[in-house]
Amino acid sequence: MNGSTREATTDLITLPGTPLADAVVNLVRTVQTPSVFNHSVRSYLFARLVAARLDLAVGRDYDDSLLFAASVMHDLGVASDGPHCQRFEVEGADRAAEFLVERGVSAADADEVWQAIALHTSPGIAERRGTLCVLVRAGVALDFGGAVGTGHLEAVTDEQADAVHAAYPRLEMIRSLTDAIVAQAAKNPKNAPRYTIPGEFLRERETFGRTRLEHAGRSSRWGS
Repeated sequence: MNGSTREATTDLITLPGTPLADAVVNLVRTVQTPSVFNHSVRSYLFARLVAARLDLAVGRDYDDSLLFAASVMHDLGVASDGPHCQRFEVEGADRAAEFLVERGVSAADADEVWQAIALHTSPGIAERRGTLCVLVRAGVALDFGGAVGTGHLEAVTDEQADAVHAAYPRLEMIRSLTDAIVAQAAKNPKNAPRYTIPGEFLRERETFGRTRLEHAGRSSRWGS
């Protein structure tokens, strides 16, 4: 690996070195499985690549600190220490917004993060609620490698994907995350409304033993 390649790889996987970013990482790492934590970080790294592909610039078009917070906390609703009393997207959005406000983030910025997290499983809606929602959903979707849609797959080269996965291995992410969503959904009927992601995952697991997402993941670009 030559110097320029090494530098590019370092830039690709470098996380923000701010107190807020450190606090987000410390929170999420302690309440999520390593597999789901890695997925959350990869979602941020992939979202940045999508932003570059769309010619979106940090500071001009989006706030990188909010993108990091929303991406890394987007599955906070399945955290092991959560109340688990509403669908995981909303529960995670509520918890993330409260966490940010407690650390001095403005209510308006925290609400942007809330929307990005609450809508990350809502195609056709997230894309119409601003740049942060667009990037968070795109980063999350990209980490499934085409299993939830093929938009922006070309934003990531094989070399970039290898570097990201070397730093943050997949660890059977699709199964691990589905396990967490289903477990959270099963705790309360309010967590699993019909035709929502948690509701359908729960019913597919109960009926077929695995979800359509798990099946699709086997043939996705990154695998499971």
